[in-house]
Amino acid sequence: MKVVIVGGVAGGASAAARIRRLDEHAQIVMIERSGYVSYANCGLPYYVGGVIKGQEELTLQTPESFWDRFRIDVRVRQEVTAIDPEGKTVTVHTLDSGKFYTETYDKLILAPGAKPTVPALSGVDSERVFTLRTVEDTLRIRRFVEDQKPKTAVLAGGGFIGLEMAENLAEMGIAVTIVQRPKQLLAPLDADMASFVHAEVRRHDVVLRLGETVTGFRQDGDSVLTLLEESEPLHSDMVLLAIGVTPDTHLAKDAGLRLGIRGSIVVNERMETSAPDIYAVGDAVEVTHFVTGQKALISLAGPANKQGRIAADNICGGNSRFTGSQGSSVLKVFDLTAASTGINEKTAKAAGIAYEKVVLFPASHASYYPGAQSLTMKVLYEKETLRLLGAQIVGREGVDKRIDVLATAIRAGMTALELRELDLAYAPPYSSAKDPVNMAGFMIEDLESGKVRQFHWSDVEGLPRDGSVTLLDVRTEGEYRRGHLNGFLNIPLDDLREHLDELERDKPVYVNCQTGLRSYLACRLLTQYGFACAHLAGGYSFYQAVMKEWLAQSPYLCGMEKL
Repeated sequence: MKVVIVGGVAGGASAAARIRRLDEHAQIVMIERSGYVSYANCGLPYYVGGVIKGQEELTLQTPESFWDRFRIDVRVRQEVTAIDPEGKTVTVHTLDSGKFYTETYDKLILAPGAKPTVPALSGVDSERVFTLRTVEDTLRIRRFVEDQKPKTAVLAGGGFIGLEMAENLAEMGIAVTIVQRPKQLLAPLDADMASFVHAEVRRHDVVLRLGETVTGFRQDGDSVLTLLEESEPLHSDMVLLAIGVTPDTHLAKDAGLRLGIRGSIVVNERMETSAPDIYAVGDAVEVTHFVTGQKALISLAGPANKQGRIAADNICGGNSRFTGSQGSSVLKVFDLTAASTGINEKTAKAAGIAYEKVVLFPASHASYYPGAQSLTMKVLYEKETLRLLGAQIVGREGVDKRIDVLATAIRAGMTALELRELDLAYAPPYSSAKDPVNMAGFMIEDLESGKVRQFHWSDVEGLPRDGSVTLLDVRTEGEYRRGHLNGFLNIPLDDLREHLDELERDKPVYVNCQTGLRSYLACRLLTQYGFACAHLAGGYSFYQAVMKEWLAQSPYLCGMEKL
């Protein structure tokens, strides 16, 4: 059996190695148009910033190491230009010599990945405008930074690559401005959770120009102008385009393969395309979202590696299936970590899913052990079935641990209430006896059992201030003096029992505290004394963080139209 693989990196390289482990006698040819067949794509920004020192550290495998260990014929600097599904051949262009040749196959795996989205804008081909996708891109940027020593940079796009590059350039002393049309960074997060990322980025002197549209670029001596639709141009020494990626599927299209959303390659659970004996994996393929069941594009290394393995299994006579991706991701943003899994509120609404959410601020480990840091967690679940839909966490410690637990719970089909039962490891330096994930389950139990009701930051400004309801702040007097919500009366929680007669029992009570814990306790107390009560999810801390970053941008945010 002869297998030809178009493209390396995650999906293609994983498939090649897996085929060899399953079939010692298969002839395996891997064709990669760049000069590097298997490299740490996610590490490229850190090489630019000098965190990763040596170029060789980016290379996971070389053509020589693939041959020595697996006897896989790896051909770099060669590009497949055409596929003949009926004749079972591919046409290959040798980039260095310019020659073309034909290669036959019994099975073909397409792993072309995705290419940086480069809009058709004037000046986009300037030598000071960069994209970052391959090792060659990385080397070009690093050479420019070392040789030209830029003082300023504009990044068009605020996704994973944009933020990683912003951090690395800023820590090299370069003044960074991020420009993008959406009014929030990191699309997997909801706007309220992204506000914490915005604050951290601004804390490190990165300028955010959100809601701005780039219309082109123009060389201006030794600098480049980034032209904006409704603002003055931005001067900088360099520009990085990081506005996303597009599936690189022209080969599949020309070969008549069925295409899906945004031109991606349609595959089934076995990673088979619409053409016999042709498989496709990685960023170029359309997948099923594990939570919504809808078609999606999820460009992450984890799913690509799994898909490569699955395609290899099936080529070698197995019956492996890819059951979907839930988009689990984690990102370092200066001193913060931001992570998500499953779907956010925007996606749930678009999918027509009736959901509920909890927001909590647990400590990363036992609060009495030195160094505990606050986490901001948001967990979504389906209202009717209580199945877990997604989670977002931002914090300085322990984020990755909790998001992985929640990702596993979603994959296992657990309900939100079952989070209470998870038996998670505990020692004071690492967690609390009631882990934050358990706490989310406890909070959901109280909501669903009717023990407590909640309202959200987006409801605050719409609360009546005409005396028809009681607005109550149960923080200490000192906390209240440092800032409080408009119209809220202050009675500290510890004094509340002695002041119940000051509250009118026929009026609903809306309670606020700093993070949502004391307001929950107050609601439990008040409910047992006959009051109808709801508490502010996430408390004043969450409200204040969101308002600080987003009030100026209303009515962009859902729920803020009334502000």
